[in-house]
Amino acid sequence: MTRIAVMVSGAGRGSNMQAIIDGCKSGKIDGEVALVIGVKDDAPAMERARSQGIQTIAIPPKSFDSMQDYDDAVFSTLQNSNIDLICLAGYMRVLGQNVIDAYRNRIMNVHPALIPSFCGKGMYGHHVHEAVIARGVKFTGVTVHLVDEEYDTGPIILQAVVPVEEDDTPDTVAARVLEHEHETYTDAVALFAQGRLRVEDRKVKILPS
Repeated sequence: MTRIAVMVSGAGRGSNMQAIIDGCKSGKIDGEVALVIGVKDDAPAMERARSQGIQTIAIPPKSFDSMQDYDDAVFSTLQNSNIDLICLAGYMRVLGQNVIDAYRNRIMNVHPALIPSFCGKGMYGHHVHEAVIARGVKFTGVTVHLVDEEYDTGPIILQAVVPVEEDDTPDTVAARVLEHEHETYTDAVALFAQGRLRVEDRKVKILPS
C-alpha cells in the first residue's frame, strides 16, 4: 500500500486533497493519505484532514531562519513518516533540493491548464483561468505532472482537455476544470500505486496493467 503525503497551501479548501483521500477509501487508489503537511495549522485543508483522522503537521516557513532549515524540516517530516509519494495540492513553493533528490519521480502536482501553456511562476489558481479567457483559447484543461526543480516543468503523466465556451468567465472555466482535476489527479495517483508509471528521459510511459 502506497503511503501518501499531501502538501497543501495556507488558504486552499483542500478539494484535490479530498479527492485523493476519497480515492484511497473507495479502493481506486491502493494507498492511504498518511500525512498532510501545511504552512498554517488553521488552514481549511488542514482542518478538513484532521476531521477525518489524518495526521497533519504545520511547518510555517517564516518560523525558520533560512529556507534550507525549512527544507530540512519538510524533508525529515517526510522521512519520519515513511512516505512513498508526495502529492502537491495547492502548495505554492518550489521544494528543496534535498526533497526533490530523495523523492525524484515520486512527487506529483496538478496544474489547471494544458502544460506547456499557461504555466510557470505566477501562473496558479485563478491567474491561469483569467489568462485563458484573455487569450481566447478554445480549449484548456488539466495536467498532472511529476515535480522537478522548476515550476511546472516536470514530466507529464496525464492530461484532460476542457472546452472553453464563448460566454465563459474565469469562474465558470475554473469550476469546469476543477471537476476534471479530481478525476485526472486520482487516476495518476492510482497508476503510481499500481507501479505502472515509468519515466524515460522527460517522458512518462504508462505500463499495461
